[in-house]
This record gives sequence, C-alpha cells and structure tokens, in this order.
Amino acid sequence: MTATSYRSTDVKGLKVFYRESGPADAPKLLLLHGFPSAGHMFRDLIPRLADRFRVIAPDLLGFGQSAMPSRDGFTYTFEALTDVLEGFTDAVGLDRYALYVFDYGAPTGFRLAVRRPERVTAIVTQNGNAYEEGLSDGWNPIRAYWKEPTRANREAIRTLVRPETTVWQYTHGVPDPTSVSPDGYTLDNHYLARPGADEIQLDLFLDYANNVRLYPTFQEYFRTHRPPLLAVWGRNDPFFLPAGAEAFRRDIPDADVRLLDTGHFALETHAGEIASAIRGFLGD
Repeated sequence: MTATSYRSTDVKGLKVFYRESGPADAPKLLLLHGFPSAGHMFRDLIPRLADRFRVIAPDLLGFGQSAMPSRDGFTYTFEALTDVLEGFTDAVGLDRYALYVFDYGAPTGFRLAVRRPERVTAIVTQNGNAYEEGLSDGWNPIRAYWKEPTRANREAIRTLVRPETTVWQYTHGVPDPTSVSPDGYTLDNHYLARPGADEIQLDLFLDYANNVRLYPTFQEYFRTHRPPLLAVWGRNDPFFLPAGAEAFRRDIPDADVRLLDTGHFALETHAGEIASAIRGFLGD
C-alpha cells in the first residue's frame, strides 16, 4: 500500500495543509472536502486510489490543519477560499488534474475549473451541487439569512455548527448508522469547537448565496468544455437532492450518474464502491 504524506505549503503567507499519496508521475487527482470536514474525510478513499493516481487532498483555509486567520484579517468568502486554493495548485505543481468535489468542494472546485478550464481533465462530483433543483428545503433557514442577513437570522442557523448536527449530517439517510465510524464527525467537531470557528462558518453560510448566483456560470462551463463527469451521490442527502446529480446530464449529456443508498457523507459507508467507480471512470 502506498504511504500517505502529510505536508503543508505557504500560499500568500497562509499555511495550507494537505495529504498526498501516489506516484509523482501518475495522473493527478485533487480531492476537495466539504463542511464541516477537512481532508481527513478522504482517509478511506486515498489508499484505494494511490496506486494509480497522485492524490492530493488539501484542507481549505479555515478548516482542518490549514491556517484559520481571524475574521478581522481575512474575509471568509468562497471566492477568497478559491484564491488560496488556486495558489495552492500552483505551489504543488497541479498543472493538469481531475477534480473530486464534495459539498463546499464543489463551488471552490468549479470556480477553479471556470478560471483555468485547460487544467481540469475530468470531474467526480459526490454530492457536490451546481443546480438549484439540487437544493432541498433544508436550505430554507439559510435562504432566509441570505434574504435578510439579520442577527436573528444568523442565530437561527447556529444550530448547524453544533456537535449534534454534525453527527446528524453523518448518519441521516444511512440505512445502518452503526456503519458510520465516529472518527470523522468527532474530528470535525473538534475543529468546529475552536474559538471563532463557528463565526467563520456562519460567514460562509451567508456567502453561499454567491455560489447559487454562479450556478449559471458553472453550467455554461459544463456546456462549453464538456469535461467527463461522474456524479456519484448519496441519494438520501438531506441538503443536496438526487435531482442535482441528474441535472448534470442537461449540460453534459453523457455524464455518468450513480445514486447510492446512503446520506451526505457517502464515503463513510461507500468508499469502496466510490473508489471502484472512479477507477473505472478515469480509465483504470
């Protein structure tokens, strides 16, 4: 089994931590995590791919082991996170790569693809949304915050950064909750408990409205560049509906869409199936 290295690099004076595994000369695969997790969510996937790919999984700024600058010195928006991520790809030599996007990894990864389409060879989207029909009613409290960013509406969504909500995100829609290891959500809650982390996440919830506004731009990129796309989706996700997976076929007619009987964090229960799908999709 190929060993995983744990490294960090400097981007614009900020530490970006990442996991890396696989041969240096192998096809590159960039794994982008979601809320409230970090690169550790790929702990079961990386070993299943590293014999065939150079796999790199960074922690987004403010998440995991990457720097978490204060809100006084850094404005937490998805555009700003993408700026740092783009600098990271330059720093580690990702000139051509396939993308794996999940949750927050989708709006950051799709921004990268729009900025530098010549670099992206293929996209794997695992509950990584780009269509309004993919947003469930679970977004309604956040939509209210977008419409009226008042203190009351901000406090109304603070439940989303509580420990019990993290556990619920991992286990909701999973036929057998005992199949979900506590390792992932326990570590996520550790990072969420850091001073100021909750306010950073609430800032990002507010800015998520700008991701939705960019959906037409992402869709134009899909239509124009037609990247090979695999949508492998937990069908019981309470936030991102299967309709969001199916919608990719509207802009990429030959997109491969597969729905799994699990929830939002599909890798917790289906890492083997997802790895097999990726290997087949990327030509192993």
